[in-house]
Amino acid sequence: MGRILAAASHSVGLTPNQVSLISAGFTFTGIALLALVPASLVLGVVVWLLLALGYAWDSADGQVARLRGGGSLAGEWLDHIFDSAKLVSLHVAVAIGAYRFFDLPDALWLLVPLGFAIVSTVTFFGMILNDLLRGKRGVAQAAESGGSSPLRSLLGLPMDYGVWCLAFVLWGATPWFMLVYSLLALAAAAHLCIALAVWFGKMKALG
Repeated sequence: MGRILAAASHSVGLTPNQVSLISAGFTFTGIALLALVPASLVLGVVVWLLLALGYAWDSADGQVARLRGGGSLAGEWLDHIFDSAKLVSLHVAVAIGAYRFFDLPDALWLLVPLGFAIVSTVTFFGMILNDLLRGKRGVAQAAESGGSSPLRSLLGLPMDYGVWCLAFVLWGATPWFMLVYSLLALAAAAHLCIALAVWFGKMKALG
């Protein structure tokens, strides 16, 4: 979808920053609905579609930049700011929506989205910091990618933002949503623990 949106955006003359703003509009509308509107299955589908469209537009801004001959530092900065705001506010909105509209057996369940917010924020910052520090040592990002495989892709699904978006189709079915969302949070936390150990080892080697 991002490829199609990028081609359409380029054909009508949209800039990468305008595409980023469109992405943010879809994404943050969906996030706001989680916190402001009573939970239901219909709302869950709407939120999923808004988040998915925001994700597709987010993947299009860099492609538009390449079609125009390359992006700018300001555009990259803006994209990262929106991404960081999206990652933390999504889980905070889940906490607010769960507090307001879910019939939870215990308030301790609210720690799940708050913990998820911490995990996703540290993961995102770690990836950005890795690129920054490797760049200072002249190490290309591609040199640290570790390759790809179908198994690697499958193992990475619980950490994929697109999968997080899809989980919201269960927003109106509280027990099922909390089960799936909690499993995703646990997977993300486990992934972060492993990644931190690997990243720290690579930073020691570079240092």
